[in-house]
Amino acid sequence: MELKNKIVLVTGSSRGIGKAIALLFAKKGAKVIVNYSKSEKEADEVVNEIKKTSDGISIKCDVSDEKQVKSMIEKIVKKYGGLDILVNNAGKYIDGDEWNGSSEIWRETLSQNLISAMNTSKCATQIFMKQKSGTIVNIASRHSVSGKYDALAYAASKAGIVSITQAYSKLLAPFGRANCVSPGATRAGYWLNAPKEELEEIISKMHKKRLIEPEEIANVVLFLASSESAGITGKNIIVDDEKNVK
Repeated sequence: MELKNKIVLVTGSSRGIGKAIALLFAKKGAKVIVNYSKSEKEADEVVNEIKKTSDGISIKCDVSDEKQVKSMIEKIVKKYGGLDILVNNAGKYIDGDEWNGSSEIWRETLSQNLISAMNTSKCATQIFMKQKSGTIVNIASRHSVSGKYDALAYAASKAGIVSITQAYSKLLAPFGRANCVSPGATRAGYWLNAPKEELEEIISKMHKKRLIEPEEIANVVLFLASSESAGITGKNIIVDDEKNVK
C-alpha cells in the first residue's frame, strides 16, 4: 500500500494514534503535515522521524477555529501544491463528562472533537473538488455506536463524526471517498493515565488481554486511505478487541 508523494494532513499528530498514523504514512512515501495545537516539541520530533523516510512539516493550528484551519490548508497548498488525504484524528476526552455534566464540558467536547473535524473536512473538500480527487479518514470511537453514560458528550461527539463521514462520502462521490475508524481501548490518550483499577478492568475484558496498539489503528487508517480500499466509502470500521461491548 504505497502512498508515494501523496500529500497527507493528520490532525492532532504530535502523539498517540495520530503520531503512529503520520509515521506509517511517511514510511509508505507520503509527504506528511503534522498538525498540533500545543505540543510543538513533540510535533517537531515526529517531523524529524518523518524526514528519515519522506518529507514533512509541522503546523500549529487549533482545528476548532475555522480561520486557523483555512490558514493551515492555504499553507499546505502553497508548499505542496495540493492535498490528497485528510486524517481527522484531533480530539480529546474531558474529565467530568458524565451524564449530568455541565454545558461547558459539552461545548468544549463538541468543539474539540466534532466542530474541528467539520472545519478541516470543509476546507479540505474545497481543494478536493478542484482536484477531482481526495480522501478523508476520520477517527471516532467504539463509543460512537455503543454510547457511554459516563462519557456522554464524548460519545455523542464521536457519533457525530460517523454521521459526517457518511455525509462526506456522498459529497465526494464519485471522485473521492470518506471513511471512519472507531478504535477501542488503545494505548494512547486517556488510557495512558487511566486509574489502575479501570485499566485492569478494561484489559480483563479484552480477548488478547492487552490494549490495542496505536500502530494497529494506523494500519487500518492506511488501508482506508489507500487505493486498496477503493470500493469502500461511508463506512465506520470498529477496531476493538473487547468482549461483549455494550
